[in-house]
Amino acid sequence: MSSRVPRAVLAAGLAAAVSVGVMRARGRADARWPLLVRENHAGRPVSLLEGPAASAGLLAAAACVPGAAGRTAALTAVGTAGVLGAVDDFAESGASKGLRGHLGALARGEVTTGALKVIGIPVAAVVASALLRTNARTPVGRLADAVLAGGVVAGTANLLNLLDLRPGRAFKAGLVMVTGHALIDLLPGAREQCTSTALRTERDAGSRVLASGVLGTTAALLRDDFAGSTMLGDAGANALGAAIGLRSALTASRPRLVCELAVLAALTLASERVSFTRVIESTPGLRHLDALGR
Repeated sequence: MSSRVPRAVLAAGLAAAVSVGVMRARGRADARWPLLVRENHAGRPVSLLEGPAASAGLLAAAACVPGAAGRTAALTAVGTAGVLGAVDDFAESGASKGLRGHLGALARGEVTTGALKVIGIPVAAVVASALLRTNARTPVGRLADAVLAGGVVAGTANLLNLLDLRPGRAFKAGLVMVTGHALIDLLPGAREQCTSTALRTERDAGSRVLASGVLGTTAALLRDDFAGSTMLGDAGANALGAAIGLRSALTASRPRLVCELAVLAALTLASERVSFTRVIESTPGLRHLDALGR
């Protein structure tokens, strides 16, 4: 890693370059693999190659996270979210939708691609978080931190996927969350108390790298997403959310993780009964923000 280039800048550049590199194959890929082309909410054909492009860009950024534990955690969480999202995008099985639908299918003995995500992403998120949340003094405390942080990672991945129903919406939500996390970091008690200054410096650097990866990926892909010619799909939205969630898991205190997980759980449960799109379109401020750039 070059000492002349800040890690966060390198991560943003790599994320953008890799995302653009994958998208350059769009014309040939869409023609060769019809599964890459879907109809969007308006009945227009869109390319799902943006999802693998976003996942690849975010993985490139994750590879820049300092420290073996942080880097392994980032690659595990983002990679699993992207891969399982891609499986659901391109090999979808079963007619079940939503958390309740996939869990109901599992109860009947039917393993859908959506159910693989419901199980696989949280498991990978907890494993990744266990590599990071090592400051608690007891095994029970470390397990609690890993579960809470893993829930935030998986919950954020799911939330971004739920929002990816209109051009640019998931990217905008991601930018709002990254900005919000940075502001919350400034509040007393919002950050985990690390056992050493070196560890805190490493976690802070990892947090900046993941945020920069999100920014670089967004900058590279947002224009086509706004135009409605491409979309993130499950692969891109899940990977984007996992990166954002892990950025929080790196530095958040336990009380903050509890609060974030509670909000994410409430939104997930609300999505089973309420249409986010309907709420957004019926709320003036949200409606204007949602339409911005399209």
